Amino acid sequence: MCGRYTQAVDLKKLISRFRIDHALPKLPPRYNVAPGQQAPIVLADGGRHLKLMTWGLVPHWAQDPKIGNGMINARAESLTEKPSFRRPFLRSRCLVVADGFYEWCDVGHGRRKVPTWISLSSGEPFAFAGLWDAWRNPAGETIESFTVITTTANDVVRPIHHRMPVILAREAEDHWLDPELRDPDKLRDLLVPYLSAEMRAYEVASLVNSPENDVPECKQPATSPYITSLKSIRYNN
Repeated sequence: MCGRYTQAVDLKKLISRFRIDHALPKLPPRYNVAPGQQAPIVLADGGRHLKLMTWGLVPHWAQDPKIGNGMINARAESLTEKPSFRRPFLRSRCLVVADGFYEWCDVGHGRRKVPTWISLSSGEPFAFAGLWDAWRNPAGETIESFTVITTTANDVVRPIHHRMPVILAREAEDHWLDPELRDPDKLRDLLVPYLSAEMRAYEVASLVNSPENDVPECKQPATSPYITSLKSIRYNN
């Protein structure tokens, strides 16, 4: 799954990296993005737009926006089966910009979970595959929201968790945003685990456990790591 992530890249760099035509006036760095909060996504709609949406997808047909609390992730394997994701999968795709994500490693049979930060080895920003939708309440107010698609973990993430967010290959980003592409099989081919050789992971401090903490120290390596080597963790289903 993906329940927290970071996006601390300078706005100018994001505009260049994702070829943004219409950007936000400013974008503060985020070190602990949590569900229910607003975060930047990229849309292709007469150019590439960078805009803020709420994390936790609220389907346009929902009766209660609280449904978004359980829609922060969408499994790649069942997108065409779930009513909440079927239409956005074919018509409302987006890039969720990030530079890393957190996952908690179970090292104590459920009694202790250690936070880790996972990113590209290069330190460059990347895009999660995302879906979005717009919900309108009876008063006419609109909530635009998104979800992050997940897939099976690669060799870097597997010792920590059995699922990981879909990080799109750079060459796949244009295809994912292409509004003319509506072939489920071709789209599903893009939703694969990212190359392990290009990723890294390390333990961070428990500061990140609280979503109220949104500071650079959240993703700094732990000063006294509990896990001596992430590669030595034995993953159990």
